[in-house]
Amino acid sequence: MPHRHLHKRLLTALVSAAVAFAAEAQDRPDDVRLPDLGSSANALISPQEAQDYGATMLQQMRALDMVVDDPLLDDYINNLGFRLVANSAKPKDHFAFFIAKDPVINAFSAPGGYIGIDSGLIVITRSEDELAAVMAHEIGHITQNHLQRAYEAAKKDTPLMALVALGAIAAGGAAGGQAAAAALLGGQGVLMQKEINFTRKDEAEADRTGIETLSKSGYDPNAMAGFFQRMEDEMSADSAIDVPSLLLDHPVTAQRISDAKARAGALIAAQKLQPSGNLLDKDRWAQQTAPIAYVKDPTALLTARGASKGGANTYLFMRERVRVLSNDAYRMSTYYAGLLGHQDGRYNTPENHYGYALALIRSGQGAKAVAQLQLLLEKYPDNLVLRLAMADARLQDGQRAAALELYAALNTESPRNKAIGLAYATALTQGGSAEQATQAANLLRPMLEDTDEPSLFTAYARASERAGDTVRSGEAYAQASYLSGRPFDAMEQLKTLLKRNDLDYYARARIQAHIADLTPLVLELRKRRVSTDDNPDGTSQTQQQLGPGCKGRFCFNMGAVR
Repeated sequence: MPHRHLHKRLLTALVSAAVAFAAEAQDRPDDVRLPDLGSSANALISPQEAQDYGATMLQQMRALDMVVDDPLLDDYINNLGFRLVANSAKPKDHFAFFIAKDPVINAFSAPGGYIGIDSGLIVITRSEDELAAVMAHEIGHITQNHLQRAYEAAKKDTPLMALVALGAIAAGGAAGGQAAAAALLGGQGVLMQKEINFTRKDEAEADRTGIETLSKSGYDPNAMAGFFQRMEDEMSADSAIDVPSLLLDHPVTAQRISDAKARAGALIAAQKLQPSGNLLDKDRWAQQTAPIAYVKDPTALLTARGASKGGANTYLFMRERVRVLSNDAYRMSTYYAGLLGHQDGRYNTPENHYGYALALIRSGQGAKAVAQLQLLLEKYPDNLVLRLAMADARLQDGQRAAALELYAALNTESPRNKAIGLAYATALTQGGSAEQATQAANLLRPMLEDTDEPSLFTAYARASERAGDTVRSGEAYAQASYLSGRPFDAMEQLKTLLKRNDLDYYARARIQAHIADLTPLVLELRKRRVSTDDNPDGTSQTQQQLGPGCKGRFCFNMGAVR
């Protein structure tokens, strides 16, 4: 299973912090005293353990439906993030980028190089340069070790942010996802850096390194100061606007904006003295930079900002995709219809038509979506994003044969694209034959090697099940449960599979290896009686306790899809 390096030392610290935090939260919800984990963050947690925690944090956020999980957006935000990382102070360090399903205007960094960008921030940006500026700033906090400095400076008053975040999740687990999310994002919002007081020096340093990263990555060095200034100006013009979380967590002063502008100006002047053209040396890249799963060709990092093969601005499409996927589909279809209905036509843009089409697809109005997309494809006939949306729209409208033809063409052009692969495999599996389901499973299997997205494992499980391979299906459902923050469900599913008398040697060995990887985590959670979404009372959980059919969202039981 991915992320199998779950060291016991980290697990013990995670669970101890969770239990202590949960107990205090119940006793004194308005005055939570945090557990004493020591004064040295580096002594407490190693880089590998921090990375393991980040993976666990992301899984728990997924369990609470706090992540926008979409292969197309994942590829976009990671391509953007790793373009910046490649030009940062520590290109070989581990990083991972994801979009949090939260309307606030903010971004945050966590141990292990995990950087979350709230959907509200992406929606409010006006250009990819602005989005990259905020991400570069968060990368700067990590590369300059500001998290470690903050932990050390806080001494006993503020323990490791990541451990307390898991405690907040555990505290709300028994009451359901909403309570846990409220604990995580509300008054105890340690994850969002509300308890991590970066100094002005830290913020200035993150600005400085972030601006340098922006410049080296081909983005506008002025974007960071410009974005902060715009936020300040909009608040000044309308006193009714709440202060964005970004400005609360990253206080902006006139001096800071001025310094950022001055540094950007110096970098722009220096750029003019540099030779033009692509100077990237592939051999030097391989020596200096760690392999990046999301970047197959390093020269692609130097393509025009926001450009795509089809000529449209990919950033603008992805911004509207975030807006739709993080909101109610029906409400968003009304929103876009209103924008496009303006008589002056100022909102009659490709990105708004795309957002409208996406909202229509998600609200079951495929025919209307097809009409919207046909207009866009007349202008951008080769655009992958639009063609994929058209395939989705035709499938939703009942035009399965036409949709499969489109998916097949896209898959031929981009055979390892997860967004295309997932959509194509889903279409093949739904209403198709066992042969088509086998084709879908074969399509998805190579994509499972370097992903932690539960949706891909769930799609593979359904395809394998329909194709008759219930063992592979069961393994995939268990993996989806694990990646979605449900380790007890995953363990019970694997144990049930292991009882089958039709397993060959290789299948039995795989399942036993999965169980061995998962056992330390489950034992620690059970020992500490930590409440999780799939084990709310903190005690051991058996298949009998789950009841017939299993209650987990990704449960596998007697071959049934859950």
